[in-house]
Amino acid sequence: MHPYRSVLYMPGSNARALEKARKVDADAVILDLEDAVAPTEKSAARDMVCAMVAEGGFGARRVLIRVNGADTEWGQADLAAAITAKPDGILLPKVNGPEDLDAASAELTDQNIKLWAMMETPLCVFNAAAIAAHPRLGGMVMGTNDLVNDLGVTLRADRAQISASLQMCLLAARAYGVVCVDGVYNAFKDEAGLRAECEQGRDMGFDGKTLIHPAQLAIANEVFAPDPAALALAARQISAYDEAIAAGSAVAVVDGKIVENLHVATAKALIARAEMIAKRAEDAQN
Repeated sequence: MHPYRSVLYMPGSNARALEKARKVDADAVILDLEDAVAPTEKSAARDMVCAMVAEGGFGARRVLIRVNGADTEWGQADLAAAITAKPDGILLPKVNGPEDLDAASAELTDQNIKLWAMMETPLCVFNAAAIAAHPRLGGMVMGTNDLVNDLGVTLRADRAQISASLQMCLLAARAYGVVCVDGVYNAFKDEAGLRAECEQGRDMGFDGKTLIHPAQLAIANEVFAPDPAALALAARQISAYDEAIAAGSAVAVVDGKIVENLHVATAKALIARAEMIAKRAEDAQN
């Protein structure tokens, strides 16, 4: 498994940014051929991104290419070039239902390349379970800016206006065991606001957050990593439960609170996540 605490968008038409993508402390990068690229630069960006991905050099980072939609004049060529480049995943914009994934999957014979879905329309939220169940899906990326625009809402800091949409997609992702990362925080110089939204996303259950600037990486990596105190508690819970089982009981008590098999499963998952993050850091240094 691989962590997705920080997933950084990089504009596909900016050679300097693409080179940075090989060095930034991100768990994954999205090399963007869609929103971040002007129409006149689409073809050149496609060639540059796909050449760099085929060349490699991204280390322990997962690499996704976001292509233009199949209904655009660039979509088909983007998909074909991305398949040839062999990234870890191809991110499809505005996936409204599993049929959008079917169309791309029909072109994709390499089983190592996963399809990822931008969840950014009201229709996709209603179809989230069917999208998450698709056999080629590797993950979901919340496109909160587009979703806010389509809903016509004014977003507040608590994001209450889109919380139902976020939760619907999370429910679907958890039901089918796929990654789900939160949408971007647009004010990249507002560290306090970013931290608050990362903490909200973490508490909701997201695996990580999409980011628009390298300056946002440290906060996302910190917030979406297990807290040392929580890890220490998890280890004590597992130890106490094992002792209880050995003594013939199915329940332990830690810090005055009941610990059952459900809590132990959660504790083991937390420790496994910490180990996964540590391995990613080790791989990045090698």
